[in-house]
Amino acid sequence: MARSGGVGHNRRLMAQGGTIIISPRGAALVRAGHLWVYRSELRKVEAEGGSVVRVRDERGRFIGRALYSDRSEIALRLLTMRDEEIDRAWWQKRLRAAIGRRAGLERACDAFRLVYSEGDLLPSLIVDRYRDLLVMQTLAQGTERLKSLFVELLVEELAPRVIIERNDVRVRELEGLDQRAGVLYGEAMDSIEILQHGVRFRILPLSGQKTGAFLDQRENHLAARRYAHGRALDCFTFNGAFALHMAPACASVLGLDISEEAIEAARANAELNGLRNVEFRVANVFDALREFESQGERFDTIVLDPPAFAKNRASVPAAMRGYKEINLRALKLLNVGGVLITCTCSHHMTEHLFLEIIADAAADARRRVQIIEKRTQSSDHPVLVGVPETLYLKCLILRVIE
Repeated sequence: MARSGGVGHNRRLMAQGGTIIISPRGAALVRAGHLWVYRSELRKVEAEGGSVVRVRDERGRFIGRALYSDRSEIALRLLTMRDEEIDRAWWQKRLRAAIGRRAGLERACDAFRLVYSEGDLLPSLIVDRYRDLLVMQTLAQGTERLKSLFVELLVEELAPRVIIERNDVRVRELEGLDQRAGVLYGEAMDSIEILQHGVRFRILPLSGQKTGAFLDQRENHLAARRYAHGRALDCFTFNGAFALHMAPACASVLGLDISEEAIEAARANAELNGLRNVEFRVANVFDALREFESQGERFDTIVLDPPAFAKNRASVPAAMRGYKEINLRALKLLNVGGVLITCTCSHHMTEHLFLEIIADAAADARRRVQIIEKRTQSSDHPVLVGVPETLYLKCLILRVIE
């Protein structure tokens, strides 16, 4: 059984500190509500990477306490603007507050995000709950150093059966950290079954994408069910979440994904729910949409939930072409009265830009389209005002009216 490093060990880790002086611009950004200070805004550093530091401006005025990284371009991640001790009790209070904000979610589902990093004022820390299994990500030097403390606190607060880490993400390389996945507490579990608003899924916590499932779309799955009807198409289906939620409202649903592993999981989930009007196929969505158009196929509901096409600012132009292509094809395939649920999980693809792409696609497809709903990530992924990076998922529900 994996165990944490002990309270004494954590006290030694938290004793590390120092002071960092930042530029007027960096200070102004923090005072305006942002939690990040970039390396270019540092003026004097007397601290080691991974420590909790005091932050001051060039006039010596106190700005806050922050996690410091000596490798990432995001050098400081603000914890508090109060000059307070960042000790075990402080972290416990922050964790309890984040967990408390999710109270009641378990009545409708047993898998959701418990801690959403900056969105919960716990920068670079993510904790997802899958029933009695917790999945943790420590994405910066500071939270990585305190990982054993977080395990202790989560065990105290929630008494989980298992805690695993899914630190097999590339962003850790920017912090000089390795990629790893494994058990931190309890015994390894190959799979776990979860319930999402009446739909059952089998999750592979140590090998699936993200931390096992796309929990940020949880509420959008319900919205899709409200509008879905007739013949439905779910593109980039992954484990079949949109398809399985829509199935009770539709005559048939076809799910597509380029990953054979994803399609195998989606089929297993359909069997788990006893659904017979859902079919899953391995396919390249771009090619499949073109083939459907050439064959004269038509649908009443289409979901587009692709992976992030724009991973950075430089990739935005190419991403715009990709988003326009799939939305143009989908609009051409929809019957009048048909519904398009279209998403982007790219932070760099703003809502304004996404709406422009949809408008261009509709014009080229010669379709008149209404916006029924503008949605974002689920409420357990809260957007922190002042930190636009916490808003990444955009979901539009559209209706073709002619």
